[in-house]
Amino acid sequence: MDDFIRQKGVLFCEEVSIAKLAKTYGTPLYVYSRRTILSHFQKIKSAFFELDPLICYSVKANSNLSILKLLADQGTGLDIVSQGELVRGQRVKVPAGKIVYAGVGKTEKEIAAALQAGILMFNVESEPEARLINRVAQRMKTIARVAFRINPDVDAKTHKYITTGKKENKFGLSIPLAMDLFRSTRRLKHIEPVGVHMHIGSQITTATPYIQAIRRMRKVIEGLRQEGFDIRYFNLGGGLGIIYNEERPQTANEFAQAVIPLIKPLRCKLILEPGRFIVGNAGILVTEVQYVKKGHRKLFAIVDAGMNDLIRPSLYGAFHQILPVTTKRGGKQVLTDVVGPICESGDFLGKDRHLQVVAAGDLLAVRSAGAYGMVMASNYNSRPRPAEVLVSGGRSQLIRPRETMEDILEPELQVVRRKKVLRSKK
Repeated sequence: MDDFIRQKGVLFCEEVSIAKLAKTYGTPLYVYSRRTILSHFQKIKSAFFELDPLICYSVKANSNLSILKLLADQGTGLDIVSQGELVRGQRVKVPAGKIVYAGVGKTEKEIAAALQAGILMFNVESEPEARLINRVAQRMKTIARVAFRINPDVDAKTHKYITTGKKENKFGLSIPLAMDLFRSTRRLKHIEPVGVHMHIGSQITTATPYIQAIRRMRKVIEGLRQEGFDIRYFNLGGGLGIIYNEERPQTANEFAQAVIPLIKPLRCKLILEPGRFIVGNAGILVTEVQYVKKGHRKLFAIVDAGMNDLIRPSLYGAFHQILPVTTKRGGKQVLTDVVGPICESGDFLGKDRHLQVVAAGDLLAVRSAGAYGMVMASNYNSRPRPAEVLVSGGRSQLIRPRETMEDILEPELQVVRRKKVLRSKK
């Protein structure tokens, strides 16, 4: 469920008209519902209430500071994958003891910054990474808490680009390698292994792969404890799916009921890393039709948002529902491709959609764009990135201004100006 509803033919976010937002802030425009974000967070929290989990919101899904602050005020922790995301967490005052650091390519500088901040733990992905963390911690005269990310070799039945728990993926360690790495940490005096971590993929709509993975992880935890390791944390990762089109994903309660009986006997503090589940359906991308072009068998609605604004359809072939912001009475539907202005054949938001006939100036809403939308936007074709707006009840707030060409060019102009200064001195 979300709070994008239609009133008298016009799409609203909570109590604010999308057409009004587009007029006020321009397009392309990301619009988020505060009520939906909080509702989805509470669904996860309530579903797992009996285990009192540490919920670490996955910053990579949507890292806008206002959204992070909104969740931080609810007591969430953070799942981060870069120093930049660490800084964002610090800016909204998320306690460092609620931050876990994932990712396969942590640099020495990033590790030092995280240790300086006092994060809860690193999710370690390889032996070289463990040794680097140990060296940095030794230099800083501290102990680094770590969980080893274990790849349970489970097929999450999701898109190949977002499955992460199979043996051919770059993420994590096989169970035998992980066991060996745990044993080797006895020689790494500045690492304290305190947990195990898994993350089998994204947009997973059934509990079945989680159940398979947890059963394998349970054997790992039992084996480690028999060898004397104090395993206190079990990080289940994230990946809960949402509705983009015709998916029928499990609810948070259904998921919790399926996995809690397997997790309770582990006697570990549970960590969850939801991202898409919280913000995915809490956001839309609003775009304006610029031209309507007649093709051989369908129409092309050329809009002002492109793959640089929302790359998921081009990158993953992802489906996002596309709706008119204002419906037209008696308007017939025609086969339409919704495409952007970028000079790439892959620049589309939706293909072969049955939409009401649109005209220049009409507004379209691309749904389920709250996750992996603005965070993946770029300046391709020297296009400024969109503005972002957060709606709460009947009010809206600009939480990221629209980028300008001055914003884009200024770092380069600084170089140009310096070169002119150098030439003038010769």
